[in-house]
Amino acid sequence: MRRPVEDGFFMPAEWHPHKRCWMAWPCRVDLWGDRLDAAREAYAEVAKTIAEFEPVTMIANPEDVAEVSLRCGSRVGALPLDLDDSWARDIGPSFLIDGKGGLAGVDWRFNAWGGKYSDYANDDALAQALLSRLEVPRYEAPLVLEGGSIHVDGEGTLLTSEQCLLNPNRNPNLTPKEIESLLGDYLGVRSVVWLGQGLENDETDGHIDNLACFVKPGVVLALTTQDSEDANYAALQDNLARLRAARDAKGRALEIVELEQPARALDDEGRRLSRSYINFYIANGGIVMPSFEDPKDTAAFGTVAKCFPDREVRQMPAGDIVHGGGGIHCITQQEPSVESPNDA
Repeated sequence: MRRPVEDGFFMPAEWHPHKRCWMAWPCRVDLWGDRLDAAREAYAEVAKTIAEFEPVTMIANPEDVAEVSLRCGSRVGALPLDLDDSWARDIGPSFLIDGKGGLAGVDWRFNAWGGKYSDYANDDALAQALLSRLEVPRYEAPLVLEGGSIHVDGEGTLLTSEQCLLNPNRNPNLTPKEIESLLGDYLGVRSVVWLGQGLENDETDGHIDNLACFVKPGVVLALTTQDSEDANYAALQDNLARLRAARDAKGRALEIVELEQPARALDDEGRRLSRSYINFYIANGGIVMPSFEDPKDTAAFGTVAKCFPDREVRQMPAGDIVHGGGGIHCITQQEPSVESPNDA
């Protein structure tokens, strides 16, 4: 079975121009409970905001398509496909390009974040269903992986965390080197930068999209805290140290921009919510980032805006999304444009 790298495919950076943003409509009642309506409203607001920058299509269970159209409006499309949950980043394909007008997708194995839910057959089948609907070549990867656990610079470097990809509930029979080899074969990366642990009580087991992301090749935006008494302090300090010691695929030391985390907040059961300003979406010409009614919201907006001076930054409430276990980045998945520079 051929692998993407053999056919010249690689995963572009998230700032590469997009053809579309894909999302998935909230539907898991045992996750959202009486917050389901608020979650749907929050997803609709994110979709409508992104649609100001690029096309958006909301995947939804067939019975929910009419509600998607009513809540999201005419600028957001709807595609009926069977879903169990609503985290497009994790259940959708990772799209690839070859720089010559070709588009493909990686279909990772999905096991509901290490078996945290028993009903996930539709989500496991979603990447294949979407790629088939789009008539896009599909590469089936022998690796349990969610899209929120990886971030690339488009030049051969990937960020991830040991807590997630090395977790026994994901790939217990694979060594770090074997995982790196698969990431290289399926995403076209040559260097993997391993961070350690994720945020306290993070249901995703340390997804990178709460911890760090590239803002351009050689520059990483990283979550931090100055409060040494905070439960996240040791992990975030260790992650900073790892980033400072790392080299990217081109041999460069990484420039690190620190972004202070919001204050500790609890869910309805008294557990800490995994809130992070890193969990934002890069759109064509824009950034859609979270706010938390927190005093640090304004400074976070300024830091992100400085990192992306050529994009319009929109900050919007993400609390109702975070109560489900993720953020704005988690509920979105970009489909890159395949237009080559010669076609522009």
